Order: sequence, then C-alpha cells, then structure tokens
Amino acid sequence: MSRVLVTGSNGQVGSEIRLLSSSYSDTFLFTDKEKLDITNISDIESFIDKNQIDIIINCGAYTAVDRAEEDEVLADNVNHLAVKYLAKISKKKNIKLIHISTDYVFDGRNFRPYIETDDANPNSVYGSTKLAGEKALEEINPKNTIIIRTSWVYSSFGANFVKTMLRLGQERDSLGVIFDQVGTPTYARDLARAILDILPEIENEKIEIYNYSNEGVLSWYDFAKEIMQMAKLECEINPIETKEYPTPAIRPHYSLLNKAKIKKHFNITIPFWKDSLDECLKVMGARK
Repeated sequence: MSRVLVTGSNGQVGSEIRLLSSSYSDTFLFTDKEKLDITNISDIESFIDKNQIDIIINCGAYTAVDRAEEDEVLADNVNHLAVKYLAKISKKKNIKLIHISTDYVFDGRNFRPYIETDDANPNSVYGSTKLAGEKALEEINPKNTIIIRTSWVYSSFGANFVKTMLRLGQERDSLGVIFDQVGTPTYARDLARAILDILPEIENEKIEIYNYSNEGVLSWYDFAKEIMQMAKLECEINPIETKEYPTPAIRPHYSLLNKAKIKKHFNITIPFWKDSLDECLKVMGARK
C-alpha cells in the first residue's frame, strides 16, 4: 500500500481525486498552498520525509490564464519552479510522480489532433510556464514520472465553463459563445479516475507524456448549446468569432488531443464528452 501526496487538492482534479480516493487501497494526503508551499523545496522535502510519501500527484497549478499575463512571476513559480523542485525530490527519493499539464503548450495551428511528440509552441504566459515545468521534468528525468496533458477541464468543483454557462443561462435570454476554438472538454472526475487506475501500472525509466481529454470534438459554442439543452435552460446561444471576444491571453484555436497512447499503454476506455457532461450535470443537480 502506497502513501500518495495530492497537491492542489482544492482544485477540480484534486477535489475529484479526494472524492474517489476512498475506493482505492492507498493512503492519500491532500494539501493546498496553505498546508504545503510547493514553491519552497525545503518545505516539500520536509513534508515528504515526515509523511513517508511514495507517490506525488501534482494537481497544483496557476490556472488564471488571463491574469497570468500580468502575474508572470507567480505563474512561473507555481507552474515551473515548483515542478522542478518536485522533480528533484522525486528523483532523489525514488518517488513516483504524476504531473498535470495542458493543451495550452500548443499554438493551436495544427490540422489534426495533437500527439505527445508534436512541437510545443505556447501563445500565452500560462502555456509558457506550464511548458517550462514540463521541460524541467524532462531535464531532471526522475524515474516513474509521467506528464498528462489535458484540456477544457470542468467539474462540480471550482470555477469552470459549465458552471458559468449554467449561471448565465439562468440570468440571460441570449449569449454569444466562441465557435472558432475547437477541442474537447474533460470532466475532471474522468481524469481523476484514470490517474488513480493507472497509478500501479506506471513504470518507466524516462519521462513519458500522455494526452487525456474526453472523446469527441466540438467548439465552445457547441459545448454551450449542449449545456443549455441538457439543463433545459431557455437561453439562446449565438456563435461569435474569437476576435469579437478579445482576452489578454491568446487561446489555441485548435487543441484537439490524440489519446491513442494512453488508451493503448494503460488499456483504459475514455468516455464520450456528452456522456460525461450528462453525468456532471446530474451531480450538480442541473439535470434529472
């Protein structure tokens, strides 16, 4: 039985891991930035020694994409330097490490789903700092470490697109939603379940990168339309272009992820996005 440290446990994926953890035999320790400062290498090492940690699942991240454009130092501390520290300690103590990354490491100019070996070229501070964290892991290269890139994460926890659409759908008669950004949403509970299921099977000498999102392809407009339909909200969704809704950070226009590698390597099945959205809305009480 392993002792598992989950950082960023109040975020969407961390919260879902907490919810599911009772079904697994490992012992889980959940921390947030108040309980453990992952930007301080001494604090990390002390906590790991004290609690005899065998596995780290790093869900800690600076995810305020637009705010990161003006808060680059903090974003880099959390998304890059903290990951570097976790990598160093994992290598030193032979700890298994799972790190969550993002589709924002890509520029979104592809014409086919991204595979793990495609060149990264982020457009934003958020994407650049997350990529710097990935590179730090690869350079230090602790054994039994994997990076999971994911996209468009939502759940019943935290702030996310689904919750925003449900709120606005009740407040407004119509909304404009971007139709020229294409990818796939990820229900955080599906990702959390996949992480917990593959933990015992992770065994690699060098860093491995895997993609994970739900199955299917859609735009934010399509996503919003389905949310309104499933929740039976009488809010008209109108398609708009990205240029009509400018933001400080540039989003990738195309960030569809190819999941063939993780499905084949770990023999997992990934749910279709509509099925997962249906499950999440039921959990939230927005669909019967």
